[in-house]
Amino acid sequence: MTNPTISPNRPFEQEREIWESLKQAIAISSGFKRWQEEQNANTVSKMSLDELVRRYLRETLATLAY
Repeated sequence: MTNPTISPNRPFEQEREIWESLKQAIAISSGFKRWQEEQNANTVSKMSLDELVRRYLRETLATLAY
């Protein structure tokens, strides 16, 4: 008999909740807002918040790698 409180999708749900929370925190940060202002307005306006945060994180990590 399996435990009804354990779901195979639970880890994914938790990761999604963590990502949503992290994404919102990043979106209100001054660094993200400054980065957004530096981007091409046409490009940024067409992107979702998810895409913007991922791009911001990718570029920030690439900069830190140097």
